[in-house]
Amino acid sequence: MEKEILQYIINHTDREDDVLAKLSRETHLKTVQPRMLSGHYQGKLLEFISKMIHPEKILEIGTFTGYSAICLAKGLKDGGLLYTIEVNDERENIIKKYIEKSGMESKIKLLIGDAKDIIPKFEETFDLVFIDADKSEYLGYYKAVTDKVRKGGFIIADNVLWDGKVIENIQEDDESTKGIVSFNDFVRNDKRVEKIILPIRDGLMLIRKK
Repeated sequence: MEKEILQYIINHTDREDDVLAKLSRETHLKTVQPRMLSGHYQGKLLEFISKMIHPEKILEIGTFTGYSAICLAKGLKDGGLLYTIEVNDERENIIKKYIEKSGMESKIKLLIGDAKDIIPKFEETFDLVFIDADKSEYLGYYKAVTDKVRKGGFIIADNVLWDGKVIENIQEDDESTKGIVSFNDFVRNDKRVEKIILPIRDGLMLIRKK
């Protein structure tokens, strides 16, 4: 997308709230890969999707610094809860700091650990799942959560276009691209769900369980 058009879109989208703007700045200052942040434009889309679904239970796989969790939690029903799983315990302080600043302490529960170990322990049924963690494990995450999503519920997967690498020759040692391609192909042929890819940032796949 041309920079001028993207800027026009951002100029005609609600402004980023102050807490998220501060979180974005701190993420860029203090993390090695700040581009992993959802950011204003995608974050606002996630917020809108959550508000349209108005979920009671959300599961996020991959917290990073908490930006997308805060955006998604804005659409929760009263009394609703978002579980967010982050494997890197070094990010716990910044995540908790901004959850508190956002006033979402009662709506967001942070779990530190490997999602592959945590997901099977859930007894809840989720209305919405957001996958944005280790790309090589996307298919494993999907298989683990699909049965825990209610009929008519949604899964959103980020980075499904992976800088265009999904249509290039894959390097033998590129486990991330292999993981994304395997996930995309599996979901494409999964008759239990409907799916569409939106070419927003690095690609968002929206999946609805039939």
